[in-house]
Amino acid sequence: MKVLRNFSFGLLGLLVCVLMAATCVEKVWGTPFVVRHVYGSPWFVVCWALLAVAALAWLWHRRVQKHRTIFLFHLSLVWILLGALVTHVWGVQGRVHLRQGREVETFTMSDGQTAAFPFRLLLEEFKVEYYAGTSAPKDFVSRFTLIEGDEVYQGEVSMNRIFRHKGYRFYQSGYDSDGQGATLSVACDPWGIGLTYTGYALLLLSALAFFFEPQSGFRQLLRHPSLRSAGVTSLLLAAPFMQAADKLPRTLPRETAASFGRLYVYYNDRVCPLQTLAKDFTMKLYGKPAYQGLTAEQVLTGWFFYYDDWKREPCIRVKSAGVRRLLGVEGRYSSLQDFFGSEGYKLDVETLADASLTDVKAVSEANEKFSLVSSVATGALWRIFPYTSPSSADDSRLEWLSLADRLPRDMPLEEGTFVRGAMNYVAEQVARKHFAEVDRLVDKIRRYQQRKGGALLPSDLRFCAERLYNRLNDSLPLAVISVVLGLLSFVYSVRCLMLCRKERQGVGHVSLAVLGLMACWLAGLMVLRSLVSGHLPMSNGHETMHLLALCAALLTFIFYRRLPLALPFGFLVCGLALMVSMLGERNPQVGQLMPVLASPLLSVHVAAIMVAYALLAFVMLNGVAALALLASRRECAAQVERLQVVSRLLLYPAVFLLAAGIFIGAVWANVSWGRYWGWDPKEVWALVTMLVYALALHPVSLPCFRRPLFFHVFSVAAFFCVLVTYFGVNFLLGGMHSYA
Repeated sequence: MKVLRNFSFGLLGLLVCVLMAATCVEKVWGTPFVVRHVYGSPWFVVCWALLAVAALAWLWHRRVQKHRTIFLFHLSLVWILLGALVTHVWGVQGRVHLRQGREVETFTMSDGQTAAFPFRLLLEEFKVEYYAGTSAPKDFVSRFTLIEGDEVYQGEVSMNRIFRHKGYRFYQSGYDSDGQGATLSVACDPWGIGLTYTGYALLLLSALAFFFEPQSGFRQLLRHPSLRSAGVTSLLLAAPFMQAADKLPRTLPRETAASFGRLYVYYNDRVCPLQTLAKDFTMKLYGKPAYQGLTAEQVLTGWFFYYDDWKREPCIRVKSAGVRRLLGVEGRYSSLQDFFGSEGYKLDVETLADASLTDVKAVSEANEKFSLVSSVATGALWRIFPYTSPSSADDSRLEWLSLADRLPRDMPLEEGTFVRGAMNYVAEQVARKHFAEVDRLVDKIRRYQQRKGGALLPSDLRFCAERLYNRLNDSLPLAVISVVLGLLSFVYSVRCLMLCRKERQGVGHVSLAVLGLMACWLAGLMVLRSLVSGHLPMSNGHETMHLLALCAALLTFIFYRRLPLALPFGFLVCGLALMVSMLGERNPQVGQLMPVLASPLLSVHVAAIMVAYALLAFVMLNGVAALALLASRRECAAQVERLQVVSRLLLYPAVFLLAAGIFIGAVWANVSWGRYWGWDPKEVWALVTMLVYALALHPVSLPCFRRPLFFHVFSVAAFFCVLVTYFGVNFLLGGMHSYA
């Protein structure tokens, strides 16, 4: 029956290659092309059907049905494919556009054809709900009437909240700019979803039962003799240092500048401390949260009150050598006055048009920094005065006026006089160096903000949490320390394995304590960010990388007594994850949660995926250590075999959590968009990663995975799938998940 085995796993390998290639083709030819020629094609469906039949036949031939949990696990996967087939053949998806006062009886299907409802729809109201005191959308809500014969039903849909009626499901999809119309996604798939969800439930139950079954492969590996002892490691750390410039432009005293940081400001579609604006401004301008020993608040207020001094200061970071040539600067930093020459502004529209393709983006970035400085210097970014119009019918929204805005016509004279003159008087006292009076005036502005903003301002706890978070959230030193410790301890541990020597317990205990402090620091930052944002911090790349770092640290505490190299792996994964979290920005902004992400399933989905990635990173680093041992040409067969056992042990929960994360994400997608699978590049690569690593869990059917050398090479190479899933999709392939 080798033919059956080779056909099953060969077809699986072929499908994996097709999925990889399809995401690259999609980048070039577009999504409709791959949907028509690959994902939605008959041959693709037939391949999955053949794989399901061949896999069941191979399992039956090996009498796997006697092992109920394993057989049920594989059967659940086939059941999920059956549900997907039913959805593909009989499921209906489309969109319907509703306008107030107009009944609708038809909808447009995904193939462009028109289909009729067995009822009529009438939109009663559409409204956008906002986060308190802001203009950031919190939810989109459509209320409509469904008329079926003599019966009338009232329906309501919003993000992550569905309306169901006799097999039809309606989802909020879009709305008209005038607020008088809404677009709803329509799905009708009662059988396919039922079958698919049943498969998800069977998969979850069988996987959990597998981990508790005494004779399962996981429990047998736990009892493996090579895991009865383990080592712990690590060594030393270093600290960074800073250099201050001899001469700096004028700025406010640190304490006075800090008083400005305690003001409220409307920034990034939310109300936050002015300290947050100052920190983001300094980061975008200079690339660091402080400048030559000056705080972010000193930098922000310096540009406002001492503009003539600061415009000559080379504090604007220019990454592109081409842009530096255009500006005529030699170093990495330019001053604001470098943007101007004898013929005027150097980076005008004509310069942008003439720039090479490699410099267009860099020129745009430099222009953005120039505009940012101008917004701060003119006061346009200082939206610090809350105002509620007497004629406004919405009490949940505040209008925030900047120093450059015109005053509303209906603003009372006394209030307008204060808003227009407050900062002018502050500037006058700054010029006189009466900083005590400046502090008093800033406090008066803050009391005005609290009186006008009232309950729509952030709570004192949330406001203080953000100020503390701004001071503590700098991951670079922690990342550097973690990577240095990881590399040193990795070298030390591998050397001990080569020499068959035990590691010193004292060094291991100190290292574990350091890792524990790092985990507490990361957990504290996540708690603070949760308080600030109002949701669990799992909604973007920066936050998920912090979660991955925390997961790596926590998993180290779980495994360090039984698994070799656990501590160096914990330090390395933690440090590398923190470094990756700063690829886009060193301290990304806290923003309001997108309405579609406001689901409890998001947290479970992301947490499961991040723990799986952490475990797979451990497996990869295990492979690197084993290959280093094999390359040393010493008698290290026992250590290499032990590392293989450890990796196989970790693969079981890693693959299970990855599968669970994928299917929880599918449920979330079904709740939000009406389809549980859309062949988005990240979905495809997550599936590829799960299937590739699942191969290593079949050493009986695939004997090559019993050989340590092959297994460890596979462990290192397979991690490429994880890297593509998380980074390749985000930065190269794009798609709906590219924000994560």
